[in-house]
Amino acid sequence: MEAALDAADVSPLVARDAQEFGAYARTGGWAFGLKVARSVRPGGQSAGETPKVSAKEFAALADCSPERVMRYYKAWDKAADDGVVPHFEALAPGAEAELPGADLWLTYYSSRSSAGSERGAAITEAAEAEGIRPTKALEVAENPTALRAAIMADPSTARAARHALLDRIKEDPDLQAELARDIVRTDDLKKAVASESRSADRVGYVRQIAESGQVKTPAGQTIDAPVDLRQEAERHLSLLDELDEDEDTGEWANEAYDTLKNLVVEAVEADPELRVSERRTKFYSSLTKATKAFEELTFDDVQEFAEDDMVQQLEELQEAIASCITALRGARTPSA
Repeated sequence: MEAALDAADVSPLVARDAQEFGAYARTGGWAFGLKVARSVRPGGQSAGETPKVSAKEFAALADCSPERVMRYYKAWDKAADDGVVPHFEALAPGAEAELPGADLWLTYYSSRSSAGSERGAAITEAAEAEGIRPTKALEVAENPTALRAAIMADPSTARAARHALLDRIKEDPDLQAELARDIVRTDDLKKAVASESRSADRVGYVRQIAESGQVKTPAGQTIDAPVDLRQEAERHLSLLDELDEDEDTGEWANEAYDTLKNLVVEAVEADPELRVSERRTKFYSSLTKATKAFEELTFDDVQEFAEDDMVQQLEELQEAIASCITALRGARTPSA
């Protein structure tokens, strides 16, 4: 192990660099904030009252922008208001002060000029809620091209962006509308949404049987699901629920849906009373639809569009209806 060096044994320039490096390592931006705080005069103070200079003059001496100097100035000002560091008035050029730890610096300082805007404040608040440094979020917000490149190149970044968008649209109706328009204008997306919607409906069908114990027949009757049908629904539902969030449910949903649909048909056919009820319900449904369709016909100004073919079709319909009535009456007549 090397013996500790005595500062007197090394070049003064090296010693100075090491000391300044150590100060920055311990205090971070506070070391530079102190230089600004003790050298830049506060607003409202004239040049004749203090040897301090303006932020613009200090920036010229430092060969940097006045905006950068002011970011350090504002950070120190906020910290002084919180009692973390001395106020500007208590610091003369060259004065020393006890500085906080480096981790606290980012609580007050933002390297982004947008941080002071309403937009920047919102980004900062969101970043703090996520437990990350606001400077990182602000940097991303100021470089959308870089954000796009990361999303395009990296699936995990794309997933993070997708989750963020989904969270945002819950409270942003305008973004909801924009995304909806983008989807309907993009054929591939429109097809994908339709496919996912169909899969979701089919999963819902399986879940409804498993959880409620009831099912709709092909004719639209709601009946109690037979035990074996409900058990099969529960089995398929457990498989569907075990799929990862990002895993495609389409194939599994289709298989479960088709299986249960076939079992419902078999259950109806296996029960004579239910089979008759199903046929009766289906007949009434068709009769209601036919009646509604006929009632929608209008004969206002019929002379303007009447054709012989219309009369022929109605006559054929009349004959069909007469045959149906005869069949129904015959079915209701007791046999001798």
